[in-house]
Amino acid sequence: MIRVLLADDEELMRAGLRMTLGTQPDLTVVGEAADGREAVRLAGALKPDVVLMDVRMPVLDGVAATREITAAGAGTPKVLVLTMFELDEYVFAAVRAGAAGFLLKRSPPEVLIEGVRTLAAGDALLGPSVTRRLLAEFARSTAPPPTPETALRLARLTGREQAVLLLLGRGLSNAEIAGRLHIGEATVRTHVGRVLEKLGLRDRVHAVVFAFDHGLVRPGGE
Repeated sequence: MIRVLLADDEELMRAGLRMTLGTQPDLTVVGEAADGREAVRLAGALKPDVVLMDVRMPVLDGVAATREITAAGAGTPKVLVLTMFELDEYVFAAVRAGAAGFLLKRSPPEVLIEGVRTLAAGDALLGPSVTRRLLAEFARSTAPPPTPETALRLARLTGREQAVLLLLGRGLSNAEIAGRLHIGEATVRTHVGRVLEKLGLRDRVHAVVFAFDHGLVRPGGE
C-alpha cells in the first residue's frame, strides 16, 4: 500500500485528490495539510511514501516545506509538486529544494495516479522536455566552475557513467542516451542507478541539478 499525504490550502482540491486516489486499491491517503508547516509536521508523524505538495500555501510555502521534508535524505517521503502552470517559478525552486517531480493540477486522474506510483517506486517524474526547460531557467544564473570536491566525486564514476551523467544533464531520456552511446536501455538504467548511488543523489532530476550546479553542462551546450 502506497501512503500519500495531501498538502494544499484549498479544501476542494484536497477532496478531489482524495477521491481520485481512493479509487485505487494500492493507494491510501493518510493525512491532509492546509499549509506548509502542517505538511512538515504530518510528514514526520505519518511517514508517508509520497507527499502531494501545492507550492503556494500560507504559513510556510511548498518550496520551504519540501526542503524541510527532504532534508534528512534517504528514507524521506518523495515530494510531488502540484502547480497550475508548467513554468511556474516555484517549480524550479522546489526541484532544487528536493522535489522528485511535478504535475499540473489539471492533469487527468490517471496521470496523477501513475505519478504517485512512479515516485513511490523510486523514480523521478520529470520528462526530458521539462528537464530542458529547467536548464533554460538555470541559465539565468552563472554556473560555478567545477571544484576539487566535484572532481573527487566524479572520480568515483567510470568513464561510461560520466558520459551518462553528462547526457542526463542535457535532458536526454534513457532511450536517447542509449542511442547516443549505442547501448541498450536496460544498460542505461543500470548506469543511471550507479551514478545516483555514487554521487549520493536522490533521482535523475537532481542529477540534472548537480550537472548544472557543478559546471558540467551549460544550457544549449553540447
